[in-house]
Amino acid sequence: MINPLFALSIACAVIGILAVLFWPGIGIYATYKKAKRNTSRVLIEDALKHLYDYEERNVRSTLRSISGHLYTSSDDTIQIVGKLQSMGLVESTKNGIQLTSEGRSYALRVIRIHRLWERYLADETSVKESEWHIEAEEKEHNISAEDAEHLAAQMGNPVFDPHGDPIPTKDGEIPERKGIPLTALKMGEFGIVTHIEDEPHAIYVQLLAQGLHPGMQVRISDVAKNRIKFEANGEECVLAPLFAANVHVVQIQKQEEITNEFKSLSSLRKGDKAVVVGISKACRGPQRRRLMDLGVVPGTLVTAELESIGRDPVAYNIKGAIIAIRKKNADQIYIREFSQEELN
Repeated sequence: MINPLFALSIACAVIGILAVLFWPGIGIYATYKKAKRNTSRVLIEDALKHLYDYEERNVRSTLRSISGHLYTSSDDTIQIVGKLQSMGLVESTKNGIQLTSEGRSYALRVIRIHRLWERYLADETSVKESEWHIEAEEKEHNISAEDAEHLAAQMGNPVFDPHGDPIPTKDGEIPERKGIPLTALKMGEFGIVTHIEDEPHAIYVQLLAQGLHPGMQVRISDVAKNRIKFEANGEECVLAPLFAANVHVVQIQKQEEITNEFKSLSSLRKGDKAVVVGISKACRGPQRRRLMDLGVVPGTLVTAELESIGRDPVAYNIKGAIIAIRKKNADQIYIREFSQEELN
């Protein structure tokens, strides 16, 4: 005869296992279905972004291009495209796979969230530039349209992301992006960087290593078959044409940036005095706000007071307070020498 207590224990154990497996919303099976559904949505949204990008560049999209972008097998890609077609988001034409009007609207919503989040990471956090795109790739699939609008309002409805890409409006309108590839400039010509392409990531990292960012001025000093040499805010840079094509500029007739007229704070020696004239656009987010909160604003008088070994950091007298500033930040603060009247 079965022990009633033992039978009850077995029954409770079975019920517990079934609850863990099938509890609505939080059980293993529900979690699995949710993860699978989320993965499917990510693939769909990434495919729509890929198709939109190709249409913008007038490139013919195919199953192979989608498969390569999503890192999926041919069979999986066929299923994804079939799903998109059944949802009325894409259609097959003689020019390849193309977005419908509904598909284009969906793609722009995802792109809007992505670029808004990059803008937020750049202006409101200390996340490294090389990680903005990667983090935004994850966030774009996990934020609602309503939350995106709150984020946009919080930032004053920005028009461009930190790379210079236009942020679609909530109605799907695209602000105009001006500029030509850096490779289009000839030797001796000037331009101001308006956009830096953040894909492929390997090329973007190399552009960051050169210190390039939207807003800086460039001057082409030499053009050869395998390289383009140029000055960027006073620093010499060399890029292969493939890399330089990922940088867009607006041509200007002459030098306009303050870096040609003013020195950086890091050039001050102990005892030297100067007046702040501005902060580089490359200094963003918390670092920029911290400097401004410390009094580093146009018109502020600064004095180099103390130098550490290697001159990094250097302590400056700013409005009566001694502030230590790292060289990488001091390089981004522009100054001019005192006039004789100010010294008196």
